[in-house]
Amino acid sequence: MKINAKGLHYRELNREIKDALNKGEKKVELSGINGQRFIGAGLKSNAEISVEGVPGNDLGVFMNGLTIRVNNNCQDGAGNTMNSGKITIHGDAGDVIGYAMRNGKILVKGNVGYRVGIHMKEYKENRPAIVIGGSAGDFLGEYMAGGIIVVLNLNNDFDSDYIGTGMHAGTIYIRGKVDERKVGEGVETKKAGNIKEILPLLKEFCEEFGLDFEKISNSEFTMLSAKSTRPYGELYCY
Repeated sequence: MKINAKGLHYRELNREIKDALNKGEKKVELSGINGQRFIGAGLKSNAEISVEGVPGNDLGVFMNGLTIRVNNNCQDGAGNTMNSGKITIHGDAGDVIGYAMRNGKILVKGNVGYRVGIHMKEYKENRPAIVIGGSAGDFLGEYMAGGIIVVLNLNNDFDSDYIGTGMHAGTIYIRGKVDERKVGEGVETKKAGNIKEILPLLKEFCEEFGLDFEKISNSEFTMLSAKSTRPYGELYCY
């Protein structure tokens, strides 16, 4: 099913998307997108939404199971508190991507902004993942409580500061070396001797964006993890 979103208010657009999915549509193609917010918000479905244009903030917020493919850039907050599903962005994305996401995957071909992966969490088999092809802004993985973030740094210009600040669980993999002075206090930085756990993510990313899996998977990665589950324990009374 095709929906032309040109001139549509985001509430009207989202109502049309929800109606289509409720009628059993498995693929919805959106054209004319120009900053409409909350696309896919709270929807529970195994359908696919294709987006032509630049979606606004909170794409896929609270979504359950959807696959959203953006064939352009994306604004802030994509995957905000998403429960499951997959968001693929064939361009750059803004700030706070994957905020508090609980499960699912976000793949971004290009660069992302600040505070990506903040408050990510995991529980039992629910382990969210974000893979970034380019670079990331400051405070990557801030207060991270679970999941995986992978930065491929394909343009070799990764220069984020305060990486993992407040991090107390989860893992960050960055292709190449990382200056320890740019890493948050309480974060352990070491060469990743084994990247087995991220190989399926790398393969999926490379297949989606037409990249060389062998070349990327044979690269050197730096692994960041929390030294403590309570990095600021001395600041609290209990």
